[in-house]
Amino acid sequence: MALFGLKKDKKVPGVSPPRKESDAQAATRAASIPAAAHGGGDVAHVLRSPRITEKASAHMSEGVYTFDVALDATKRSVSQAIAAAYGVRPRMVRIVAVRRKTRRSSRTGQYGMSRGGKKAYVYLKRGDSITIG
Repeated sequence: MALFGLKKDKKVPGVSPPRKESDAQAATRAASIPAAAHGGGDVAHVLRSPRITEKASAHMSEGVYTFDVALDATKRSVSQAIAAAYGVRPRMVRIVAVRRKTRRSSRTGQYGMSRGGKKAYVYLKRGDSITIG
């Protein structure tokens, strides 16, 4: 008695077998899917804002720029967003998690949590620069 081979070849009336799509059909279907659905994403979603701090300003002279990025951003998506927004190709991207911090409200005296998130260090080649402002 075969357990796994039973009822495989049995045809159901009124139901057609699944069709295989051609390469052209697969390409048009992939092009119609929004970029955010398959790992990409638009620049506005990936790059939140440049991070302007004393430390980040000191790094700018060395060709390292710091940005706040989305929580689901990856190194590749940040690199593509920088290339699309500023027209320069990063040499390297490093992503760091920003931890949540406990803050005290000066008005009520109660404690709460700040948000946290991610920041990205974008390293450019010598001679390349980004104008932030």
